[in-house]
Amino acid sequence: MRASSDSPAAAPPNDGAGPATGAEETVAFLLNLRERGIRDTSVLRAMETVPRDLFAPRRFADLARADVSLPLPCGQTMTAPATIATMLVALGVEAHHRVLEVGTGSGYVSAVLGRLGREVVSVERFRTLALAASERVAALGLRQVRIMPGDGFAVGAMSGLFDRILLNGTITGLPKGVLAALPPGGRMVAARIIGDQPRLVSIERTAEGELVEHQKGIIRLPPLVEGTARAL
Repeated sequence: MRASSDSPAAAPPNDGAGPATGAEETVAFLLNLRERGIRDTSVLRAMETVPRDLFAPRRFADLARADVSLPLPCGQTMTAPATIATMLVALGVEAHHRVLEVGTGSGYVSAVLGRLGREVVSVERFRTLALAASERVAALGLRQVRIMPGDGFAVGAMSGLFDRILLNGTITGLPKGVLAALPPGGRMVAARIIGDQPRLVSIERTAEGELVEHQKGIIRLPPLVEGTARAL
């Protein structure tokens, strides 16, 4: 696998600015993403149409549209919107793409991916989170999104290939089971430890089957754990 490095762009910081209310809240949410350098209209539109407050824990409802990470059950984290947007821009999902997501969390990113692609399969190691996320996604009528509990790193055993793969977390190496589901022309995006820093990476499979890694800016995401949770 050969690697190329883009000019590094630091991951958007979480400034914790509070949201506005009503329609102003949505405008402020989108303006904040634009100020962070997000210009992809498809990603902005998708994030606009998926209400983050539906996926955020109730006790943090007032921070649902703020650019901050939020705690979830099972010790997991709901990633800050600007970080999500940065990853989605790198992923480059188009309307005809079949997408795999590893690490469902709240289901917010799954829903946004459902607005972008043709079909989304999301795998979450915590059954509690997977079931709750499925209910939230169903409430939005996103039938093209399927959420299941399981080991996302073992997805190679599943049938079918995925045009785009998103790993919602930091990895140290490239999971072979996931890469087995990536066809020529496909792309996988994740945070990977390079040196001593987690960097956003985009990995593409060429027509010849070779993997090419593009290294981007520093990005902060929790570790992505292999296997399924024994509890919860």
